[in-house]
Amino acid sequence: MRFVDEYRDADKAQALATQIAALCEPGRQYKFMEVCGGHTHTIYKHGLEDYLPEQVSLVHGPGCPVCVIPMGRIDDAIALAHEPDVIMTAFGDMMRVPGGTGSFLDAKAAGADIRMVYSPLDALKIARNNPDRRVVFMAIGFETTSPSTAVTVLRAAAEGIDNFSVFCNHVTILPAIKAILDSPDLRLDGFLGPGHVSTVIGCRPYEFITCDYGKPLVCAGFEPLDLLQSVFMLLKQLAEGRCEVENQYTRVVPWDGNLRALEAIGQVMQLRPYFEWRGLGFISHSALRMREEYAAYDAERLFDVPGVRVADPKACQCGEVLKGVLKPWECKVFGTACTPETPIGTCMVSSEGACAAYYNFGRFTRQRLTDATRV
Repeated sequence: MRFVDEYRDADKAQALATQIAALCEPGRQYKFMEVCGGHTHTIYKHGLEDYLPEQVSLVHGPGCPVCVIPMGRIDDAIALAHEPDVIMTAFGDMMRVPGGTGSFLDAKAAGADIRMVYSPLDALKIARNNPDRRVVFMAIGFETTSPSTAVTVLRAAAEGIDNFSVFCNHVTILPAIKAILDSPDLRLDGFLGPGHVSTVIGCRPYEFITCDYGKPLVCAGFEPLDLLQSVFMLLKQLAEGRCEVENQYTRVVPWDGNLRALEAIGQVMQLRPYFEWRGLGFISHSALRMREEYAAYDAERLFDVPGVRVADPKACQCGEVLKGVLKPWECKVFGTACTPETPIGTCMVSSEGACAAYYNFGRFTRQRLTDATRV
């Protein structure tokens, strides 16, 4: 790739749209899920739905790492932040995520020392510079960000920094996809596989989706032409009677993944027996925690974590949105009580959240559709 414009060429997009329309079987409806929130933002930012025939619809999945964190884990982290001599560190998109007792920003205003960082290494630097304070890193994300947390723990151990720990909320994508496939609420024809996660785990782990569930999957990139080509590849498989895992994002995603990153994760972390996901409930073996060998860096072992469970607000329908059952604008509070400035649910906060994508870009598509039906 030399220039990003190569992947945003309108003429090429129109040519792909023509090929996509030619593959659609008359009278058949197709529904594909883009698992990653980054895909959702590309689709609506660039108006990709306008290039697809009405027979093809795209629904979003649970691939936003901030969105799937339950409110109780936010409250647990805030409780840690109020512990004596603790500095809580977190990524920027976590700062406004609402828990049952408020957000990190609310806790910071109440006196807790909570700092935004761009990487776990920033948190380790804070620990190095504040040896008399206990620094906790709020670790979130799928397999994409797990290696950086693991490598940071390894560095802390190598340097003997003993005032640094991790409140681990890393989750894994495959159990979530399986939960979607086992759900009776949604019928899908295929998946646009998450690009960032796949750079770490590769394509091979998705083969159970094709073998056990008979659904094709294409690992997709994040530019407009990447996604249109991925939809074309899914439709081509269906037209030819195939069901395979294919890799559209070959310039970045290796088939067998990043072995060194996977090794770092395996060295430092292990699967939890179960973990609660917002909107999806408890899913077995779907999240990571620190191994016993690195207990000295595990905030859940070092502190008395309350283990709070908080029910989502009744007005918020994040669960249905995360499962693709509802479009964000079908939520009762979307764009009214719940906006990026005053979020009720996590999907409206994160830069990868489906509600944020629809609010910032997708509402214009909705308006065009509404105007068209009035003509």
